[in-house]
Amino acid sequence: MSCPAARKRRGAMEEDELELTAGLEAALELGPAVQAAIEQVFPSQDPLDRADFNAVEYINTLFPTEQSLANIDEVVNKIRLKIRKLDDNIRTVVRGQTNVGQDGRQALEEAQKAIQQLFGKIKDIKDKAEKSEQMVKEITRDIKQLDHAKRHLTTSITTLNHLHMLAGGVDSLEAMTRRRQYGEVANLLQGVVNVLEHFNKYMGIPQIRQLSERVKAAQNELGQQILADFEEAFPSQGTKRPGGPSNVLRDACLVANVLDPRIKQEIIKKFIKQHLSEYLVLFQENQDVAWLDKIDRRYAWIKRQLVDYEEKYGRMFPQEWCMTERIAVEFCHVTRACQDNAYKSKGN
Repeated sequence: MSCPAARKRRGAMEEDELELTAGLEAALELGPAVQAAIEQVFPSQDPLDRADFNAVEYINTLFPTEQSLANIDEVVNKIRLKIRKLDDNIRTVVRGQTNVGQDGRQALEEAQKAIQQLFGKIKDIKDKAEKSEQMVKEITRDIKQLDHAKRHLTTSITTLNHLHMLAGGVDSLEAMTRRRQYGEVANLLQGVVNVLEHFNKYMGIPQIRQLSERVKAAQNELGQQILADFEEAFPSQGTKRPGGPSNVLRDACLVANVLDPRIKQEIIKKFIKQHLSEYLVLFQENQDVAWLDKIDRRYAWIKRQLVDYEEKYGRMFPQEWCMTERIAVEFCHVTRACQDNAYKSKGN
């Protein structure tokens, strides 16, 4: 059985503990989320750290029986020692928080400075990017100018080459025309005409216009010269020349393909007319063979003439001129005209 003094001390301690507990509970009212976060960060098995701490239950745990009150002084000393340790920890934390606040302000200032420096660097980068963009635009503009210059230079060089070819070609053309080198003229003339087409938009330049006039004069001279050569070889009056065609006339036909089409038509017309001149004499309307009952003689004659043409002149005229067909067609026209005249004469 405990003494009255012990019961008195116990009662005083219980009152002090109740007051302390009430004060702590009033001071530490933490929300559930905060309490859960604290327990997650600082896990503890100490009953004092529990959110539902009950001081009475805790004391009854320390002193379950009256006999255990004999160790009250030891328990009180342990609690006081724990309180001092907690006070020391609190003071350390408070001081640390004070230093943390100063460090935080310093860190904030440093962060602000770093942000300012970062903004400055970003501005420099932006300025450099703008300068780079402007530089790229200038380089692109220069490249475009160089590209235009290259294109114009290439065009100028090509034009100069064409001009050199044209000038040399005209000189050679005039010289070959005088020497009647029709084989070389046929190839050269076509090339000169093709090159001259590139200078159609430069005809306002006197030198180009002069070259163009020289080309036209050479073409006219070639046309007249070739017609004269054919007239000499196949005169309109008289008999045909004996022997086959010359290489000069064969090459002249190639030149005529490049000249004005009227030259070609004139050559064909004169040759066919000369080739059928004998037919007009043999089958005049006053001859016995001119009547229709002698038509077989006409066809025999034209057959011989076509065979003769193929043997003597088949290689002189280009195949695309279709001279055999043209001779046959003209033969039919002449025959019809002769028959018409014959019937008219008989009627009169």
